[in-house]
Parts: sequence; C-alpha cells; structure tokens
Amino acid sequence: MQFITPCQSDITLPLPLFIERVPCGFPSPAQDYVEDSLDLNKLVVRHPSATYFVRVSGDSMVGAGISHGDLLVVDRSLSAVHGDIVIAAVAGEFTVKELQTSPRLQLVPHNPHYSPIVFGAEEELEIFGVVTFTLKANRHVRAC
Repeated sequence: MQFITPCQSDITLPLPLFIERVPCGFPSPAQDYVEDSLDLNKLVVRHPSATYFVRVSGDSMVGAGISHGDLLVVDRSLSAVHGDIVIAAVAGEFTVKELQTSPRLQLVPHNPHYSPIVFGAEEELEIFGVVTFTLKANRHVRAC
C-alpha cells in the first residue's frame, strides 16, 4: 500500500460554490448565483500533519461507495469509533473496512462476497487512520 501525504502549500485555489442545490431527481434550472468559494484542501484535509491519501484496490467496500481505484483521505489524528471506515493492519496486511466494536470487535466488509474479520481477546488490531472522504472519478476514459 502506498501512502501519499498532502503537500504543504500556502497557495489556495478557491472554486465557486453555488447556493442552489442540484436535485438527483427531477431536473431544475441552474441558478447563476455564487454563494461562496470553496478550497478543496480546506474541505477534505482538516489535520494536514496527520492526513494521508491512499488508493483503493479490490471490491470489498463497494456497498459503502468505495470502489477499486478510489482515493481515500485518511486522518490519523481521529480516534476510530464503532461504524467508522478505517485503514487497519491485519496479520501484516493493510485493509480498508468498517470498524465494529460491539457486540464483538470486527472489521466488516461492505460486499456480501467477503466475511468479517473477527478479533479474539489475544489478537491485536492496529488502526492506521479513519477514512474521512472518498475521492472518485465519475468520468471514465473511453477508447476511440
């Protein structure tokens, strides 16, 4: 697994943020009113010195909207709690799964083809951060 850390930069790139929400159902005419500007670094990176990015491989989290090739934003400064999506080490291998602490400690995939990873009292679970955002491409490269 390759960890990518955000670069420290004083340069901001404010992008327009429109006040009008876009419905996923019936189309509505777009408004031209810009409410504010938005810096993606400030939106997705809350703790720069504790944040890293990692690219997903595999399909065990597709039910949570995390697909092969997605870029995860991971914050090491957050304490993982029940229900968080985490980066964890299991038997020396990294994995991304949902952390469940009750009724028993386990890492749960979001794909019915995979089984949860259950931990016994003597087994140690090492968490390497909480996934705070998933960045994904919605437009795929098409061959001519």
